[in-house]
Amino acid sequence: MKMVSNMMNNRVLAMVTMGLFLLSLSGQCYGGVVLQPANSYYNKKCTITTPGFWPLFKSQTTQVNVEATVKTVVKAAFTKDPTIVAALLRLQFHDCFVKGCDASLLLDGKQSEKNAGPNLSVRGYDLIDTIKKSLESKCRQVVSCADIIAIATRDAVSLASGGKVNYGVEGGRLDGKVSKASNVDLPPPSISVSNSIKAFQKKGLGVNDMVYLLGGHTVGVAHCTIFQDRLYNFNGTKKADPTMDSLLVKSLKSKCPQKPNPANTVFLDQTPGSSMVVDKAFFNQLVKKRGVLKIDQDLAIDKQTKNVVTQLANGDAYNFAQKFGQAMVKLGRVEVITDKTKGEIRRSCRVTN
Repeated sequence: MKMVSNMMNNRVLAMVTMGLFLLSLSGQCYGGVVLQPANSYYNKKCTITTPGFWPLFKSQTTQVNVEATVKTVVKAAFTKDPTIVAALLRLQFHDCFVKGCDASLLLDGKQSEKNAGPNLSVRGYDLIDTIKKSLESKCRQVVSCADIIAIATRDAVSLASGGKVNYGVEGGRLDGKVSKASNVDLPPPSISVSNSIKAFQKKGLGVNDMVYLLGGHTVGVAHCTIFQDRLYNFNGTKKADPTMDSLLVKSLKSKCPQKPNPANTVFLDQTPGSSMVVDKAFFNQLVKKRGVLKIDQDLAIDKQTKNVVTQLANGDAYNFAQKFGQAMVKLGRVEVITDKTKGEIRRSCRVTN
């Protein structure tokens, strides 16, 4: 038995390589809801049948690789526009943080989530539509829009990290039928660390999860108007935020004048050559007091989160890849719908069936 155990341990260790995190699960249960790894969940569910000509030829059934189909579309989009990574990360976060990961953000309507203030600048809808159309042409109403969001975001993150961040996505979510702008209550950039922790805890996400997920800012941008006060009038002092590196203040002022163009944006990761790469450089900037948003900078100062930020900054690439991947999987489990009386698989991601 000991020899068998050692052989099993060696096999497991052999599957772990530097810079690559694959979360292999037979099924995760939480709150009575079970999701499965997407590759096994969709195994043999999406097929194409080619008619035969009786009696000489029989019809043939070909299995469609759902994840590969999504990846092909995402890769083409990423090649044309690498900023799609940040767009998808934001889209998934904004969807999951309202009524759970149910693709309710994708629904059209004057009073839908899509038209709430915080979501007016969310994008990536067209890419999700393209993926959905491709899958529907192969197997009708098999892959939910909610699962497409999770898979597409993972693929984009993997591409932007050079394959270093490659976590296993789960499948089995159904799409929600309700989308109301009045339900949107997302944590604002000005939120305190304590209040941010509370907001994440309401979604079943811990302090560390929050820090890891905010690491998505590694490829994000912010409009100057969001952090303008930190440069010119922090807390009514008519001075810059003292917790911000003076060289960063000078640099940001050159891009964000006192009367800025509302369209002006800056990268949240100020590391040269890393602003479009999913890596730990964002956390390196935070420990150097070079966080653009106050909530980001406070993560490296507040006693509740400081140690986690320091560990990520001082750790290697694999540590960040692993932690970020784990947190994204947990985000994808927030308040999912698996009960067919409460959810559905939409034919179009923009409207309910």
